[in-house]
Amino acid sequence: MKTLTLAIALFASLAGLSAQAQERVWRCGNEYTNNATDAQRRGCKLMEGGNVTVVQGTRPSGASTPSAGGSTGSAARAPAGSPRVESADQRARDSDARAVLESELKKAQARQAELLKEYNNGEPEKQGSESKNYQKYLDRVADMKAQIARNESDIAGLQREIGRLPANR
Repeated sequence: MKTLTLAIALFASLAGLSAQAQERVWRCGNEYTNNATDAQRRGCKLMEGGNVTVVQGTRPSGASTPSAGGSTGSAARAPAGSPRVESADQRARDSDARAVLESELKKAQARQAELLKEYNNGEPEKQGSESKNYQKYLDRVADMKAQIARNESDIAGLQREIGRLPANR
């Protein structure tokens, strides 16, 4: 009996601690605060239901305005403090990236041809138990159609990425 009473007392004290640990949080635009006076002064809204986790971000450093030099506005700039890459090294990296993407594109296109051949315009050959269980056949056909759509999306994405790379020189 004593252990039951002790367990109830322990549970009640833990429940009280968890209730005390949660403070009221107000949202002020994109900022959050647990300072009630500051929140009321700024007209913030009280957040209810659920926990709020805020991760402090970093602000971009350095010049946010382009320099007045003779650069074109279309060139992407590296962040301040990043190491300078020689143009020959960058061309080699771009070439390697293009080779990898083109290799992946060829694999995806071969896979697409395979899938389309197996799909057979929506009427693939039935396998084993599918002759007795038509729903199983329909499920496999739907799965094949979804695989074809996913693969088409992959091919389109790879082609977009290849298009973003600078042209071979």
